[in-house]
Amino acid sequence: MKIVADVDIPFLKGVLEPYAEVVYKKGLDINRDDILDADALLIRTRTRCDASLLEGTKIRLITTATIGTDHIDLEYCHDHGIAVANASGCNAGGVMQYVFSALYGVAARKGIKIAGNTIGIIGVGNVGKKVEAMAGYLGFNVLKCDPPRARKEGPEGFCSLETLLTDSDIVTLHVPLDEMTRGVANDNFFTLMKPGAIFINASRGEVVNENALIEASPKLGAIVIDTWNNEPDVNQDLIDVADIATPHIAGYSFQGKLNGTSLAVRAVAEHFGIEELKDFFPTDELSDHQPLHLDLKGKNQGEIAAVFQYNYPIFTDDFRFRMEPHKFEKLRSDYQYRREIYVE
Repeated sequence: MKIVADVDIPFLKGVLEPYAEVVYKKGLDINRDDILDADALLIRTRTRCDASLLEGTKIRLITTATIGTDHIDLEYCHDHGIAVANASGCNAGGVMQYVFSALYGVAARKGIKIAGNTIGIIGVGNVGKKVEAMAGYLGFNVLKCDPPRARKEGPEGFCSLETLLTDSDIVTLHVPLDEMTRGVANDNFFTLMKPGAIFINASRGEVVNENALIEASPKLGAIVIDTWNNEPDVNQDLIDVADIATPHIAGYSFQGKLNGTSLAVRAVAEHFGIEELKDFFPTDELSDHQPLHLDLKGKNQGEIAAVFQYNYPIFTDDFRFRMEPHKFEKLRSDYQYRREIYVE
């Protein structure tokens, strides 16, 4: 068996070698010639899997160590008998931590009072649920917009996008990228938002019309952007108006990467019947990366901000990115994974 894997998937080297020939390449560099005789692909978001890559190859499994699958042509794979697996929910804790580190960070830096504010969560899946739980724990009011969940579970507890935008002091996006969400944050979206509201996008870049956001920036209280259109060739004008700008690293927690690699390897084990790896989880010998359990009850906004910033100094990531936005991919591949925060 032959497997082609993204060299930047952490904790992977040496795991599959007893069972397969494994070839490692940068995700952007994986091409059709590399996989002509390969049985499986282990990738991240940087490898676009469509007919131009897959046609005429032996690939029977694509597993991505990421939550999203918008970089994979699912229809083509279905029609050609290629199984697809993703690491659903693997980095939800890391993204939640990013959201609140960013939120308290910009609030402290700009003198915005957010205690008791209403936070509107668009997309309440694995990530959105964790954001919802932390928001409730910290005393925020929560509005949720998730049409697929509302259709399945009933409308109670959910609201329309218009209601969320007009009533929220903070709007955070956690949707997958599909034809329904592409460009959803457009001119009308930002027109509906409250003056002075905070906008956060840590989902996919293409859900935001960047020109509309730049146009709306004087109205907004703060802008936090982790995901961008046309990565890695990001929009410098949007960097300039953002209060926090980072290179698609919101989910880059140590625990998230352990989870992502675990799920990717387990998918290979299930598909090819490798019994020894069906319960695989990377060995974690770095005690200083263990999740940090906190009690934030009764702390004021400044104290909470200090806790989040101490455990994840998000403005360091912002500074590094602003200094070298052209090194988008290198900043990601060289990123020092942070440990996650859990609350008691």
